[in-house]
Amino acid sequence: MAKLYFSYSAMNAGKSTILLQAAYNYRERGMVPVLFTAAIDKRGGEGKIASRIGLDEDALMFDDSHNLFAWVESLMPCHCVMIDEAQFLTETQVWQLARVTDDLGIPVMTFGLRTDFAGKLFPGSATLLAIADTVREIRTICWCGRKATMVLRIGADGRPVLEGDQVAIGGNESYVSLCRKHWRGQLAGPDEDE
Repeated sequence: MAKLYFSYSAMNAGKSTILLQAAYNYRERGMVPVLFTAAIDKRGGEGKIASRIGLDEDALMFDDSHNLFAWVESLMPCHCVMIDEAQFLTETQVWQLARVTDDLGIPVMTFGLRTDFAGKLFPGSATLLAIADTVREIRTICWCGRKATMVLRIGADGRPVLEGDQVAIGGNESYVSLCRKHWRGQLAGPDEDE
């Protein structure tokens, strides 16, 4: 039975690596996975899912205007749909992906952030947490060794950014994953005062 999966974490936990490994496994067994990534995020290159460990693969790019159910249906036959940067899905698109599993019988694996730098759920993540058949946390660690569940946005000056738009694309130069305690204290590293 096909399911809608949501794997979430803070940044730098290996979500894209796991997605790329799963796609490889499908292909190795003669199956066809379809990969999507958010058009807004071009850090790995346009139309690329890229992992920090050097793996990358071409992907279809979605934005708010796409009907993902219709798109996947037009790509049949496929054996699995994989979505990177799932936090950028709209609520409607998450429901479209649920239809892919329910009506087309295709598993959908989504990977993304749960919360933004302000500790608020992204719309796509909120809907996935509400309706996904399987929700899985991929763990990473804070600089203190505890589980990192939050993301701190840092400015060009290295100081925490406390306000701004929910979406600001960036990598290690812009964000650091922290445990809730150090996120609350806005402490990006051990050299800062507690």
